[in-house]
Amino acid sequence: MKTTMRTFTTGTTTGATTAVMALLIGATLLGGCSNLNHRENRALTGGAIGAAGGAAIGAVTGGSAIYGGLLGGAAGAAVGALTAEDGKKQRR
Repeated sequence: MKTTMRTFTTGTTTGATTAVMALLIGATLLGGCSNLNHRENRALTGGAIGAAGGAAIGAVTGGSAIYGGLLGGAAGAAVGALTAEDGKKQRR
């Protein structure tokens, strides 16, 4: 006796809908970054670079890319914030 299974997909989102939603959420989150001072901008940039580097190193070495990204992001944000100038130039 041969049985057949039927699958019905109703109410699922397509890949295009998911991509559009991700784009809208990303644009909304980046909109909050328009009024950053120099120190905050350096911390954000350092965190992004550190997270990408940490995730890559974690994945290549056989460790966890998630933990590598978290640790790299935290370290990059700290270094970026601590190395930023105060904005006050000294005249000599």
